[in-house]
Amino acid sequence: MTGPLEIEHDLRKDKVFHNRIFARFTKAIRTYGLLKPGDRIAVCISGGKDSMLMAKLFQELKRQDKFPFELLFLVMDPGYSPEVRSQIEENAKLIGIPLTVFENRLFEAVSENEKSPCFLCARMRRGALYSKAKELGCNKIALGHHYDDVIETTLMSMLWSGHVETMMPKLRSKNYEGMELIRPMYLIKEQDIIEWKDRYGLKFADCACRVADSRNGISSKRKETKELIARLHKTNPEVEANIMSSMENVFLDSVISYTKDGVFHSFLDDYPEDGEN
Repeated sequence: MTGPLEIEHDLRKDKVFHNRIFARFTKAIRTYGLLKPGDRIAVCISGGKDSMLMAKLFQELKRQDKFPFELLFLVMDPGYSPEVRSQIEENAKLIGIPLTVFENRLFEAVSENEKSPCFLCARMRRGALYSKAKELGCNKIALGHHYDDVIETTLMSMLWSGHVETMMPKLRSKNYEGMELIRPMYLIKEQDIIEWKDRYGLKFADCACRVADSRNGISSKRKETKELIARLHKTNPEVEANIMSSMENVFLDSVISYTKDGVFHSFLDDYPEDGEN
């Protein structure tokens, strides 16, 4: 039977899981400066495979004891069904994650929003997590967004919103002073997470939202974008890496306009007049 010790051993010793998962987790932390000595991090667990793996990776990093930091494994119950709530608790127990659970009737609040319940839910969920984490003495919340989430968000912003924007590896909260959001799964690919899940026969809910389940007509732009990337991958295996790299290689001399710190800038601002070099 799968247990915490087996999973921990494989993250340390199994070449595939160590290199593709744990090593990329620590690389993201180093590359983007996500963790500092003395941090108290609320590891936010939604109940899905991504956040549960993130919790296990943080546990393993803590075990190595390279510098002092504290962990709190935080679950917000926004109105889960009893079955989903039980599954989250059982999975956490199975892999050795001690949960701190608080309730927030978020699903009830967003259920009446006809146009964008998912957007509203994500925004309100983050605010609730910030608030609870700060109340519990944390200075950071960690979310389980992975590599594929990043590139899908990048492409979605262009195709569906008409602007260039990506999912940042860390963000300072504008509304909760002293709080920061970090994404330490930033470099871990979803397929590797799926293989980790399948290796131990773990079962996670893809979406525990009662609102989305009750509205079969809600289309998923993220799903469409994921399928588009998969089709492009067939003829260009580097498409995912190129989308990610595009956010690290922005040539401002070759864009028409951009906004920084709320200020709009145009290429015409510095464009030479006739006769000027």
